[in-house]
Amino acid sequence: MTGTLLTTAGFVLAYMACWFVAAQLKGRNDIADVAWGLGFILAAAVSLVAGGHYAPRGLLVSLLVLVWGVRLALHIHARNRGKAEDPRYRQWREEWGRWFVLRSFLQVFMLQGVLLVLVAVPVIFINASPPTPFGWLDVLGLLIWLTGFTFEAVGDLQLLRFIRNPENRGKLMTGGLWRYTRHPNYFGEVTLWWGIWLMALAVPGGGWTVIGPLTITALILMVSGIPMLEKHYEGRPDFEEYKRRTSPFFPLPPRV
Repeated sequence: MTGTLLTTAGFVLAYMACWFVAAQLKGRNDIADVAWGLGFILAAAVSLVAGGHYAPRGLLVSLLVLVWGVRLALHIHARNRGKAEDPRYRQWREEWGRWFVLRSFLQVFMLQGVLLVLVAVPVIFINASPPTPFGWLDVLGLLIWLTGFTFEAVGDLQLLRFIRNPENRGKLMTGGLWRYTRHPNYFGEVTLWWGIWLMALAVPGGGWTVIGPLTITALILMVSGIPMLEKHYEGRPDFEEYKRRTSPFFPLPPRV
């Protein structure tokens, strides 16, 4: 497992370094968001080859990562196409001044690479483990993954269609899945990684890989997900009303 983990980490960090160079050439760091999903595909592929087992569970989990990573990368690319750099990255560009290039390399791309490997630990562990029979944890994990993937994909699609409608300019998305949670896409992403962890738990010794879903949960709930996004809407009357009646994360009926 250790050798597979180190090999995967090396490939992922080299991959993120290439994206850093591309970001400097394009003059926008938000392409790191596109690199995120594709990086998991690389991690799954490298760990599958390095593990050398090609077990059914590893092939299934790697396929799930492939489907999720491609969809996410295509969605973010479509969302950002023709627009200026994401405000979060633009703010860092202004704040970091002459240290911008170095801090971009370390705090955006290398840090993202490290976090990516941590989140992918259950996948790497599964791919590095000898074959074991499928069990009820695999079935439960797959169902939870499908639930999370549906929430993320449908939520993203609903938001993209809403934004592209000129009549909605300046308005908040409060319909569809967004009626029940302010962040159905984030809820979906966290949920699907817990599903993959359950499949890793089906492998002897897989309990410690909980570091993966815990990392993505902490990132989205407390660091770069919900807090950073909602900060841009603080003080808007329509957002404060939406915030009052809508669950921040778990899908729940709207409060009256």
